[in-house]
Amino acid sequence: MAPRRDNSGNLNWVKKYRRIANNWVQSNLTWSEISSLLTDPNRLPLVGLLLVILEVFVNILVVQNVRYTEIDWKAYMQEVEGFLNGTLDYSKLRGDTGPLVYPAGFVYLYSMLYYATSHGTNIKLAQYVFAVLYIVLLVLVFRIYAKTKKVPPYVLVLICTTSYRIHSIFILRLFNDPVAMVLLFASINLFLENRWHLGSLFYSLAVSVKMNILLFAPALLVAYLAILGFRRTVVQLAICAAVQVVLGLPFLYGNPIAYVKGAFNLGRVFEFKWTVNWRFLPEEVFLNPYFHVGLLVLHLAALAWFLPSWITYLKSYAKLRHVEKDLKGQLRRNEKVDMSTSSQLFILPLFTANFIGIVFSRSLHYQFYVWYFHTLPYIVWCTSYQTVTKIVILGVIELCWNTYPSTIFSSAALYICHIALLFSLANNKAKGTKAR
Repeated sequence: MAPRRDNSGNLNWVKKYRRIANNWVQSNLTWSEISSLLTDPNRLPLVGLLLVILEVFVNILVVQNVRYTEIDWKAYMQEVEGFLNGTLDYSKLRGDTGPLVYPAGFVYLYSMLYYATSHGTNIKLAQYVFAVLYIVLLVLVFRIYAKTKKVPPYVLVLICTTSYRIHSIFILRLFNDPVAMVLLFASINLFLENRWHLGSLFYSLAVSVKMNILLFAPALLVAYLAILGFRRTVVQLAICAAVQVVLGLPFLYGNPIAYVKGAFNLGRVFEFKWTVNWRFLPEEVFLNPYFHVGLLVLHLAALAWFLPSWITYLKSYAKLRHVEKDLKGQLRRNEKVDMSTSSQLFILPLFTANFIGIVFSRSLHYQFYVWYFHTLPYIVWCTSYQTVTKIVILGVIELCWNTYPSTIFSSAALYICHIALLFSLANNKAKGTKAR
């Protein structure tokens, strides 16, 4: 009979490590420590890192277990297939959903996906590519939030837990909107690091994928002028223009008029059945050209209203960056001055300009939610509403975007939330003007 093993030594080691772990938890994870993880903006990097790791597993689970829904992917592949077969006449690039309506960057990007996914047939691989893009976008967005320290960390948790529609747009629909937003947030991160040339390059690349990125342009132009001055602004605009020209060269050669009119069509008519924001209007009003002109006038008026405050914010941002630069030269090696919150002065005008464009958009489709989803919490926390009201507004907006098909009530509720946010931002701007 074999002798019995004595496991008492192993049990003692287990008890010892358990005791050490319990002591560490009791000494480090106090209630105040746990609370600070959710409320202290200085903990944003840690919370962001934990959420990004969690999102990696969430995206894998979604790709493996949730059914992919075909909407535009096949049409995208058909459109770029014509280009890859040698067609340079933009007007002849078509798919099942109609003619190509995106700039040249879209064509190159989806051409690469066409080859990488075996002519568009390996959908699972495409989904994993977009899952990686989703993680990259989260890193870029969380980095902005961590740098500005405008919101408490639990807001990042809200972003991840209310992103059902966003996950769908990325990894279950494979739209081009997410790609444009990844490039946009990359450019904003570069701008915050004073890497203006590279930032302008990425911004223009984003525009070349989808034109909605131009909604940020009014505030970005003010930023160029206020921070860089006229001459350096011309350089940045030249970079942006050069990217568009270089990428568009094949189509400008093949049929320049068709390319410019098709890829940058500002007069595109949207179908009423897909609108998320104007469902409460009669269809004849939605399609009326005078309604479109009215929205454009309101858009321009809102931009004009916010312009003076943007100039003030961005000039102050430029001065603070100079102060930060001067201080760094005077500090010792181990001394640091944290002026990262000055980034708020740069971010608010950009996010507000885009939001104004959303509010007065002629139509919003479901995939357009990604245009402003990750900026919404920042905008909401720049209003003067109570915290409970802020969370309720975010919740109602999320509910509206997850109501399919849209209804009169969901559309009206979305519009009311948008106006409430814009009103509070405008009211804060007016108070700031009186204070000066």
